[in-house]
Amino acid sequence: MMRIPGGHPDGGNVPSARVGPPTLFVAAACVSLAAWAAAERLAPTESVPWTPAMRTAAAHMGNALAAVRDHREAAGIPPDAATDPNRTGLVGPAYDELFTTLGDLEAKRTTTNPDAAALLAHLLERAGAGAGDTVAIGASGSFPGLLVAALTATEALGAHPVAVLSLGASSFGATDPDLDLLRIHQILTERGLVPTPPAAVSLGGTRDVGEEWEPEVRERLLARLGASGVPLILEPDLSASVARRMEVFGRPAAFVNVGGADANVGTSPTLLGLQPGLLAPGDVPLSPAAQRGVLQEMAAAGVPVIHLLNLKGLARRYGLPWDPVPLPAPGTTRLLRGDAAPAPLLPLIAGTWLAAMVILAAAGAFLRSRRA
Repeated sequence: MMRIPGGHPDGGNVPSARVGPPTLFVAAACVSLAAWAAAERLAPTESVPWTPAMRTAAAHMGNALAAVRDHREAAGIPPDAATDPNRTGLVGPAYDELFTTLGDLEAKRTTTNPDAAALLAHLLERAGAGAGDTVAIGASGSFPGLLVAALTATEALGAHPVAVLSLGASSFGATDPDLDLLRIHQILTERGLVPTPPAAVSLGGTRDVGEEWEPEVRERLLARLGASGVPLILEPDLSASVARRMEVFGRPAAFVNVGGADANVGTSPTLLGLQPGLLAPGDVPLSPAAQRGVLQEMAAAGVPVIHLLNLKGLARRYGLPWDPVPLPAPGTTRLLRGDAAPAPLLPLIAGTWLAAMVILAAAGAFLRSRRA
């Protein structure tokens, strides 16, 4: 058989280059690994270091859960294992006399994590609240776990909580009139976990006066509130109800909104997309005065706001586990800052990696064309 000089025995030409797809694949992998390692090294650390105040807040919330659970069992209404598998005592019936709107069971259970108090202690510190300061808390009955978290976090910082409670609650919140938000607060006060009673209370619900409830339910609740000695806010006009709250709160270091009570968040649809968590005053859009709630009035006054609604968004932003069973041990959650900005060099790394991939892809296409 005749051999062509420089040829291959089967008649093909000897490749002029030894670079082929396997080599390019290895090169692409090496470039990608180098870019990933650089990004990991330069990426900002988002996890929150645990401080003594955060650990104290989580421990105190754990004690609060035990106090509420003990009260329920002594009263013959133990936690329902089907809806409250962690036996926190802070998950109520889906529908009861204080029911106002539909709610998500998983969201309610997520807020019973003691590390939620640690997260709030961290956010309050970032808002500038500290020992001796006043923290205003406006809470609906929809998330009793977050009221407990806000109270214990404030106490852990050595600050003074001023809470105004709205008793209306969505599904699986404090819908039971025998264990409404005021009664939960009273249990914590009786056990010495919170030193002061709430500053005021309202019925909540439609127009902040419980218009959707049966008349006998309203009358029975009003009689009990009158006997409690806690000041009652009963203003059917939104602006008047907000003004009363602002008088009670004064000028706090921070305002914590729990839930979606109209008097706290207002009635403007622009707030539906408000990011949950810590908000600087400039982050809160201001609605017309007739639609504003306490949250907007506080922002207008320059007070930082911690907005606790849209629980899935809150959990995702700050690393709070979603509906964990069992609950993590207090002080073990890897909480996130929620606002870490990308490092300045990360775009350069991404651009370099993309350029390298384009070059390697072009080289592969060129070699394939040469073979063809």
